Amino acid sequence: MSGNSVRLQAIKDVEAYVPPAVSFAASEAPGEIFGENVFSTTVMQKRLPKSVYKSVLATIEGSAPLDPLVADAVASAMKDWALEKGATHYAHVFYPLTGLTAEKHDSFLDPVGDGTALAEFAGKTLVQGEPDASSFPNGGLRNTFEARGYTGWDVMSPAYVLENPNGNTLCIPTVFVSMTGEALDHKTPLLRSQSAMADHAERVLRLFGHSPSRVVSYCGPEQEYFLVDSHFYLARPDLLNAGRTLFGARPPKGQEFDDHYFGAIPARVLGFMMDTERELFKLGIPAKTRHNEVAPGQFEIAPMFERANVASDHQQLLMTTFKSVARKHGMECLFHEKPFDGVNGSGKHVNFSLGNATEGNLLLPGDTPHDNAQFLVFCAAVIRAVHKYGGLLRASVASASNDHRLGANEAPPAIISIFLGDQLADVFDQIAKGGATRSKEKGTMMIGVDSLPVLPTDPGDRNRTSPFAFTGNRFEFRAPGSLQTVAGPMVTINTIMAEALDFIATSLETALAAGTDFDEAVQDVLAGIIADHGAVIFNGNGYSEEWQVEAEQRGLKNLRTTVDALPELVSEDAMELFEKYQVFNHREMHSRYEIGLEQYVLSISVEANLTLEMGTTVILPAAVRYQTELAQNVAALKAAGVPADTSTLETVSGPIADLRAGLTALGAAIAHEADDDAMAHATYCRDSVLPVMAAVRAAADTLEGLVADDLWSLPTYQEMLYIL
Repeated sequence: MSGNSVRLQAIKDVEAYVPPAVSFAASEAPGEIFGENVFSTTVMQKRLPKSVYKSVLATIEGSAPLDPLVADAVASAMKDWALEKGATHYAHVFYPLTGLTAEKHDSFLDPVGDGTALAEFAGKTLVQGEPDASSFPNGGLRNTFEARGYTGWDVMSPAYVLENPNGNTLCIPTVFVSMTGEALDHKTPLLRSQSAMADHAERVLRLFGHSPSRVVSYCGPEQEYFLVDSHFYLARPDLLNAGRTLFGARPPKGQEFDDHYFGAIPARVLGFMMDTERELFKLGIPAKTRHNEVAPGQFEIAPMFERANVASDHQQLLMTTFKSVARKHGMECLFHEKPFDGVNGSGKHVNFSLGNATEGNLLLPGDTPHDNAQFLVFCAAVIRAVHKYGGLLRASVASASNDHRLGANEAPPAIISIFLGDQLADVFDQIAKGGATRSKEKGTMMIGVDSLPVLPTDPGDRNRTSPFAFTGNRFEFRAPGSLQTVAGPMVTINTIMAEALDFIATSLETALAAGTDFDEAVQDVLAGIIADHGAVIFNGNGYSEEWQVEAEQRGLKNLRTTVDALPELVSEDAMELFEKYQVFNHREMHSRYEIGLEQYVLSISVEANLTLEMGTTVILPAAVRYQTELAQNVAALKAAGVPADTSTLETVSGPIADLRAGLTALGAAIAHEADDDAMAHATYCRDSVLPVMAAVRAAADTLEGLVADDLWSLPTYQEMLYIL
């Protein structure tokens, strides 16, 4: 088969592909189908005895302990509802330390003595499961032969029915723990951290004279992703195995015109989006925004805010749904942070706020934030938390894939700082100087067109170069990668907020006990936080080289890679923090550190082997064939007595030699005996393997621009990004 036949056939198949029609019946309008497959509080109210419903609601809304006596009633009602929805099986869904979703399906049917079967689902089955699950990463928390792990029902996250053409399944969100109760998942520490944050947030609110309902953290994760046609995807071993292209010359036209950003959504992609949204709405996932992103072939979806544990569950479910629906539409959805070199990478911006039913959003400044002492206290808590534990925030988003994105011009720098905007920066500057007396007001914008209304303007701009930016009524953590679960960053945010709020509550309680006036005590606490932690506030350009120098002078950490960041997890301060607020014990912290290093090494090892394989079996043969054709042409011309120009042959021969040398070096790097020390092994991968992979790619990408098109078999960037 000729070299480019795979590419040409893929292009023909893409051109001939007819996407499935997407249409909605009147009964499928978003308002009609939203949450129809969710065992929501509304469904529970209709199906449960009043006393049982009240008991469950107290757990969901107030974090009250679950009464085990209600489990049987809930299980019976949940089973009947699921059977009516066509479910044949149930599954405890959990989130192991792979970052993916795990589930084991069991049938509702149990055989009875007369040869028939009866659908049963007991309370004990709802509350607790026992998957083997011994092969998931555990970072030394248990041995391989210790297979027992338990799943436990998370009452606060609703069960749902997942539809499939071959049968529906009742899915029950759960935690996953070892026999000793140690967390083997992402959800358990998330629930622990929410509780710790809530305890100390409520202490602060009580000092302000409130009788607060339970405070919860909210999360609104924005999800960026790429779509490529399945024919191209299957013809790229690197995309198939590593999720990103390990080779690929930049196309003549990339994203420099900014013409894809917020452009008209292609019809095929819009059909996919409508189909995914229909499925998300059924599952109660509040998808709100969809649009083209910066890079060609890149898109974004943003949901509404939800409780952090529900948002985390929904985010995992969203990614699964996107993958399955994309394949239905003949495409592959790529969540890797940098699937294509030289174009915009993909993030998962985590919008964070906290609040409750009685006081609302605690990060809402109002029109005059200088007068809003309660808001200023909670905002100051964020400032203290991010400054004191910036290294932990960086570690919470550390991965081999996100390293390709952080610090580039489409993502915030690895230096963790806070953007407050002009209004809040001015207010806190006044506080530092003795007390805030004014707030910059909103303005108006005169566009100069009579038919257009006067537009109000905010008192501060947004800053997309900041890792942790205030955006009006929330903070946006822009560093998380598109492939990551939001649970990790939210665990860190909740926990460092618990520490900051604990500090503030204790400071105020001590001052009040000493007879200090409350307003004076608040002023003293705010001024102290700005004096001690104001260095983390930066409203300038986070991409500039000058900021790198200034950040170092301010004492801010610049943890450029995962290998630099992961030790933050096992620092003395981090271990003390997470144990004090009962989010992680020391063993659990060490397990996260070990798993982070292991995943880093595994990711680079897979990519290195793929680079060697593709370079040796795909790229080098194509280049040598072209070199041979050129050499034969030169020889034929000389034999005919015609002057032969050897410049093209020489131009091709140089990078071929570089490619051979790079592949030899990469083979040696891969064969290097691994160090038993995980950090040493990860450091070797970063410092010795990645540079050799980059050298191989540089030679291969040069050859892509030189080798005859009919010999090149890999779909190119311009084909994958623009033919959809």
